[in-house]
Parts: sequence; C-alpha cells; structure tokens
Amino acid sequence: MDKKKIKEIISQMTLKEKAGLCSGKTFWLTKDVERLGIPEMMVADGPHGLRKQADKSDHLGINKSIEATCFPTGVGVAASFDRELARKLGEILGYEAAAEDLGVVLGPAINIKRSPLCGRNFEYLSEDPYLTGEIATSYTQGLQSKGVGVSVKHFAVNSQEKFRMTISEEVDERTMREIYFPGFENTVKKADPWTIMCAYNKINGEYCSQNKWLLTDVLRKDWGFKGFVVSDWGAVLNRVEALEAGLELEMPTSGGRNDIKIVEAVESGKLDEKVLDLACERLLTIVFRSLEKHSRTDIPVYDRDLDHKKARAMATETMVLLKNEGDILPLDKKKKYAFIGQFAKVPRYQGGGSSHINTSRVVGAWDAASDIDKVFAKGYRDDSKEDEKLIKEAVEIAKTVDIPIIFAGLPPYYESEGFDRTHMDMPPVHNALISAVAAVNKNTVVVLHNGSPVTMPWVDEVPVILEAYLGGEAVGEATVDILFGDANPSAKLSETFPIALKDVASSAYYPGYTRVVEHREGLYVGYRYFDKKNLDVLFPFGHGLSYTKFEYSDLKLSSEKLDGDYSLTVKFKVKNVGDRAGKEVVQLYVKDIESTVYRPEKELKGFEKVSLKPGEETFVEIGLDKRSFAFYNVLVSDWQVESGDFEILVGASSRDIRLSGQVSVVGDATEMTDDKKLIPSYYSGDVEDISDKEFATLLGRDELSPRDYEEGYKVTKYNDLFDTQHTKWGKRICKIVVKAAGGVSKDDLGSEDMSGKMALQTPIEAMVNFAGGVLTNKSMNALIDFINGDKPFRAVMRLLGALIISPFTIRKFRKNELFK
Repeated sequence: MDKKKIKEIISQMTLKEKAGLCSGKTFWLTKDVERLGIPEMMVADGPHGLRKQADKSDHLGINKSIEATCFPTGVGVAASFDRELARKLGEILGYEAAAEDLGVVLGPAINIKRSPLCGRNFEYLSEDPYLTGEIATSYTQGLQSKGVGVSVKHFAVNSQEKFRMTISEEVDERTMREIYFPGFENTVKKADPWTIMCAYNKINGEYCSQNKWLLTDVLRKDWGFKGFVVSDWGAVLNRVEALEAGLELEMPTSGGRNDIKIVEAVESGKLDEKVLDLACERLLTIVFRSLEKHSRTDIPVYDRDLDHKKARAMATETMVLLKNEGDILPLDKKKKYAFIGQFAKVPRYQGGGSSHINTSRVVGAWDAASDIDKVFAKGYRDDSKEDEKLIKEAVEIAKTVDIPIIFAGLPPYYESEGFDRTHMDMPPVHNALISAVAAVNKNTVVVLHNGSPVTMPWVDEVPVILEAYLGGEAVGEATVDILFGDANPSAKLSETFPIALKDVASSAYYPGYTRVVEHREGLYVGYRYFDKKNLDVLFPFGHGLSYTKFEYSDLKLSSEKLDGDYSLTVKFKVKNVGDRAGKEVVQLYVKDIESTVYRPEKELKGFEKVSLKPGEETFVEIGLDKRSFAFYNVLVSDWQVESGDFEILVGASSRDIRLSGQVSVVGDATEMTDDKKLIPSYYSGDVEDISDKEFATLLGRDELSPRDYEEGYKVTKYNDLFDTQHTKWGKRICKIVVKAAGGVSKDDLGSEDMSGKMALQTPIEAMVNFAGGVLTNKSMNALIDFINGDKPFRAVMRLLGALIISPFTIRKFRKNELFK
C-alpha cells in the first residue's frame, strides 16, 4: 500500500486507535482496526526455526509451539563463513513463516560475543562485527525475499544475560561504532530489514527503548533505517519517552495500560500527535506489506521431510574440525567403533529460551550410523553427575574397538537464555570420561555439542576434535557424514577458543555489578585482543581443518597507493593440493602499521568461501573500501582514515597468514586523539587492569557511574526483585518467586535457572505491563511501599484491596471499557 493511502487511513483513526496500534493485541499479535481495514499481524520467534505459539504464550521457550524444522543455531551458521548458506536458511524460514501466515520472524540475533560466558552465545553469530554483518545481511535478504520480515535483534550492546533488563552498559562511542554497531549497520544498509528489535539494557544510563540517540539519530539518520522498531518483550518502562525516542511498537500487550499513557500525553500537550502519526505510518507500512499477495505467490507446499534434508546438509557446513592428528578422519566404515556418551543417542542440538524449537524429529549419531559396526556406552548420567561405574564401563569398551568416539559438551542447563555461565568448563564427568578413554585408546575421537567455547584440559590427549556445535535436528546425521567422509568439513571458528577464561580481555569486567557493567577492554574483543597481545589460544579465530590441503599464492593489489579513492582490489590464487574436493574459507585482514589512535593488531575486512576439486585452482578477488581502513573519529563524529601504510594479510585464520602486501593510504583524518599519551594502556593493549581515570578518559567523562545501589536505598518501579533483597520482605518475596518459577521451568529445556533468574531480574514496572491488567498501578505502588517498609500495615491493606478489585479491572480491560 502506498504512503498516501496509509496517511489517509491514519487521518481517519481516533486518538485511542492510534495509541492502541502502538502496542500488541496479544503476546504475538499486533492490533487490528476492523472498521478501517487494518489487519492484525502475527510475529514469531526465530532465528534458526519457527517458534510459533498457538496456545499458551511466553517468550522463554517454556510452553510448546507448533512443530517446525530446527536448523543449526547462529554460532554454526556464522562458522560456515558462507553467505549463500545464510541466504538459503533465510529463504527456507521465509517459506515456512509465510505458510504459517506470519508477518515477521524475530531474528537474526546478532549481538557481539564479548565474552564466552554469555548464555545466548549459541544464538549469536560472532565476536567479529564484519562477519556478523555479512551473515546477517544474507540471512535477512533471503528471508524477506519470501514476503516475510525480520526483526534484527537486540539493538544494542546486549552481550550478557545477567541483569539484562536493568544493567547499564558503560561503553565509549568508538567501541560501539566499531564493535557493537556494524553488524546492525551493515544489515540495515544492505538488506533493508522490516523491523529492528531494541534491547532491554541501558547504554550509558539510558534504556535502549527510550534512547533517542540510538533509535533515531544513529539508526534512522545515520543509517537510513525505514522500518519500525519493536521492543524486546517487556522492555518498555516509559511508553511516552520510548515513542518519542523512536520505538513504534511495544510488545507484548500491556492490557491497554500504556496505551492510556500515550492518549493522556497527547491530550495534555506533552506529546506531539505528529510523533504518534509517524509511528502509525511506519507500523502500517509493514503490516500492509506483509499482506501483499504478490510477494507470496511462489510459496511451495510446506515439506518438513525436504527441510530436514536441507538441515542435514547445512549442518555439515557448520561443523569445525579443530584437530585431526595423523589424519584419523575420515573414518573407515569397515572398522569397529564405540559410540560413547549420552549425546550420541540424544544429542544437544539447540539452545534454551526464546529460540527453542519444537521439532518432530531429532536424529542422533547412533541411529544415523546404522551401517557401522559399533557398540554403545552411556559414559555419563543425564544430570552429568559423577558416576565411576559408567566411566569404567566406557573404558572397558574402548579397549575392545579400533576407535572410540566420545560425544560430550555442555548440557542444556549449562547455557541458555536467561543466565550466563560462570566458567568455561564442561561438566567434570565429561572431562574425566575423555581422559580415561584416551588413556586406553590412542585413537580417541571427541565430538563436542556446545554453543560456546569450552576449556579442554585433555586437548593434548586426543588426536581428533570435531566441534559440532548445536547443529539442529539433523546434527547426528551430519556428524556421521563428516566423521566417515561423506562430507568434507569446511567451517571455521567465528570465535576464539581461549585456553582459560582469565585470558579473555573482558574477564576482569564481565558481567559487572548490580547497576553497570563496564567495557574497560574497549575495542579488544576476541581475536583483536589475543592477536594484539600475541597470547596463546586453544584455537584461533578463523581456524578450521579440511580433509584436503590448500595453497595460497600470487597476491596482487590493484594499487600501491590510495589517494582520495579508497577502493582497493585484492587478488590472489588458491589451489587444492590434496586428493579430495573441498571448500576453503579465505580471510583478509587489514593492519594499520602505525597509528595515532589505538587500534587492534588486525581486523577482518573480507572473506570468501571457494569450492575446489583436487588439483583445481582459482583466483579470488576481494574488494576493500574506505571502511576497510577507517576508524571512528569521535572528534568529528565520522569514519576517517589516518594517512600511513597498511598491511593486507590473507590467510586461513587470524593466526595462519599465508600472504601479505602493503598499501600506502593518504587519509582524511587531520584531527585525532593522541591515544599513546592519553590512554596508554589501550594503545599497548594492556587492558587487563584499566584504572578508573583511564576508563573515564576513554568514555569522555569526569567521573564514572555508580556500580551498585547505596546501602538502604528505596526500591522504585524501575528496580527488579533482585534489587529488593536488602529488605526483609523483598528477600522473602524473592524466595517465593524463585520457587514458583523453578517449578514452572522443569520441562524439556532442563533449566530451572532460566525462569527463576528471569523473574528476579524483571523490573517491577515491566511485570505490571506483562500482567495485562492483573496488576494495577495501585497494587504495584502498594507492593513497593510494602517492600520498602513504608507504613507496612497500610501498604498491605492497599495491596489486598488492589488484588481484590483486580478481577473486575481485568473484565473491564477485556471489554475495553477502560479504553473507550
């Protein structure tokens, strides 16, 4: 529908209808206005499968959803380094979403992996912003080509689960622009996503949902975003401020509670109605676009069998062969094998939370390897508690076979949405099992099922390690395809595997305090830090082996000097010198040899995945532009290039550089901060113990934000229940809530932590919004007074009174009597 027609519709809407349009009708539906022909639109979780809920609704993946195909999670998709694979995944999900009559799929999730501990790292793509942006762009283009929109999430700087709904991410603008924003920026500029989902957290003290600089100045003015911004579920704490900041749609429904606030703000003159009209225009543009039939004429029959085969093929492209000493892989089907570990039969194939898919089938490696002479040993209990009997049984079986294959990793209750890990270790019994089996059979193969890096105390004890990640419903079949050579591994790590958590730059500052988390490491995220400090790692960014070998040669740069035009074409030759067909991910890094501002050792600025037959060679071309050489200059609020020499590095990983060249660049930066003098620790990369003074200098402030609440502070509606535990009644309420939530969450996710922690870390104001009328302002204020001990008897009476009348209030909301 054209813009003129949409404006005509808006001109006929009442103030209350316009305000109502800006929040959900239900948990998953937008509001309709039947008299004007405005339809409702349904959204559903992604991003590696559909989680469409037809009955009980939630955003944590607790309640069942429709059956859908579960594809590899984000970490594996990024590890493929394959734009076309990401595009095809998007297309398949677009087909499925269209068949389910969805308007928007909530994904991709593209937050940067600041720390290996983040509970949602399995869902996120990479520690590198360029790779993140490229994969997210292809996925978005693929999905939206089928007439369904995406919601790129979570904007922005949402790299932890702990206190995610209240924490303030204290981070300097340059780090945001160079690390945390580019994935979103690239996707907006190249793929035109229909929607962006704002994050729960604050950035430098301002909630993302109310941050005009973030949602309007950066997203719309700087990048040209044309769609609408939707809140993460329950992220809106001040509806009027959020609307003014550029957040058009609040989800889910607040039962009309926040709609009334918009109406009152317009009627009082506090809110210009033009702001509301513009929000409605942006919303309706997408709602009507989702219904355009011409974009959905090519939808095929929804074929889950075919999609399962596609999921299997994709999974083989997402598994990283970390180690293969003695070329033990690929395995010979004529030998005898032991499949050890419960994951061999019941694999961990996805993560917990809002992306949890209800799939009709999951095939483990044991069932997939039907033509193999094999025996099974469970190896460890389902709860991963120590069991010497199971380990002993596995050891005895391992002695009788040619090759034992151990399936280990992280159980679902070790990583999930809702909480972060506190360490990088696998369950002790998994590590003990691997060491015990490896001690009696030198040919031990380890297959890992996990969504983020783990420590490997046994890394030198085994010759083969295959990182299978969370490979979706066909992960077992894909694993067997890789192990026995029906598929050649080609994925590369999209994240560094450190030796220990203490080696990670953010480890001293993550996950922060009660009120803030400080990004004192600045730009040094992932390999940017490890390579700057030349630290040993378990496996570097970009690493991944193949069953064949590749040679690089003949590097050619299109120019030796760039002056005014920053375009540079890098050309080189890659040859398959092995005896198997295979794919190689070639990576291009750029290094500023000497700079005035601090910079990482090198940064990924290009990659390609090439497929070659044995003996075949090809030229690869990668184009660079101004952003490939630029830094974000906070003094002029723009991307600029410093004059000097840059190294062009081509390799198979960040630590395996095969070719190098040099180009001289005449830049446009004339005014820069002297970082060697102002922030010397950042310039040298020594960011493990940044002082308050130096961090404040980086932030451009005189002083830092308070880390925790002062002793005896008064609870407000913006605090979560966790913040109330310093009070007598707050502590008791928290115990009740955790117990209740823990009981609800005992399901197929296997995580009692998620619901309990989510409940404690949800702001009181958000709880009232979620309640959809069950809780009122009166009951909320009475509860807060009760927790604070302010006239407790009166507070109890007010609370009881509010709860008694709440059923009548609910009925009125349902009849829409309060909103007429």
